[in-house]
Amino acid sequence: MFPFGLSGVGGMTHDMRKCGCMNFQEDMSSDTKSSPPSESEKTLPPEEYLNKINEVRGLLGPLTKKSSEYCSDAAIARYLAARNGHVKKATKMLKETLKWRTQYKPEEIRWEDISREAETGKIYRANCTDKYGRPVLVMRPSCQNTKSPKGQIRFLVYCMENAILNLPDHQDQMVWLIDFHGFNMSHISVKVSRETAHVLQEHYPERLGLAVLYNPPKIFEPFWKMVKPFLDPKTRNKVEFVYSDDNLSKKILKDIFNMEQLEVAFGGENSDSSFNSEKYAERMREDDLKFFGNTTVSSTSALLTNSDSEVLDSEKSTWTTNKM
Repeated sequence: MFPFGLSGVGGMTHDMRKCGCMNFQEDMSSDTKSSPPSESEKTLPPEEYLNKINEVRGLLGPLTKKSSEYCSDAAIARYLAARNGHVKKATKMLKETLKWRTQYKPEEIRWEDISREAETGKIYRANCTDKYGRPVLVMRPSCQNTKSPKGQIRFLVYCMENAILNLPDHQDQMVWLIDFHGFNMSHISVKVSRETAHVLQEHYPERLGLAVLYNPPKIFEPFWKMVKPFLDPKTRNKVEFVYSDDNLSKKILKDIFNMEQLEVAFGGENSDSSFNSEKYAERMREDDLKFFGNTTVSSTSALLTNSDSEVLDSEKSTWTTNKM
């Protein structure tokens, strides 16, 4: 379930888009990808920018209460940024997301619906944030434990929604910390990768602040250099290759994270923050209760059968479900 589709998920932070000198096609320098917003970036947007948001609202037409709540100024700004300020294209993209959310109902997915997918810690929200308050989603492609694309995508959506709900007021982006320990190409499903890219790019635009690839296979870097020229600058500058035996990489991590909070597996000092399935399940149930008031399984989720998240028999015996 490794999110190869980085393009379209990253981009400007909400605070940068609020800057009076905002330019939808502005190239982000490498210095901005982990830097906090400046005071000048917290000023109100220019009249022209507000006009674009209002134009999108006009083109959207009447909305249901739920869709209207989703279409905040910040949300519309993300879709505008994803389409380089093109109002009609942003509106079309947003309409597709509203349709998707109405049908897929991501806000109704609860922990109990996807708990089997989560047992190995292949994706989880870290106990820490980065230095600027952004939630950190840890991803471990080698910990894939199921074979259902439907179940895997549903789990990814739950993780994205949960990370978004835990965003602080001054942020609307997150960090992906992707651990390639034990990874090989057999862990990649073309079908799941394609669907992952589609969901992230089309329905979660501008949510990626930074993707840290930790100890990726050496073949990844030349591949990245090959495709990098074809990606927009905003996306290119949001990917870091980090290696545990490289001093420059250690400095990069220190610039992004508080090392005393980062788990030991990534060179941090926190030995108590490694994934524990029982503790994480309790934490997610608490989140469901906090944000939704109950942990009732949605009617949509109830339609899923056990086969939708079937654990690979060959993997069952190798995973420890209590601690990675």
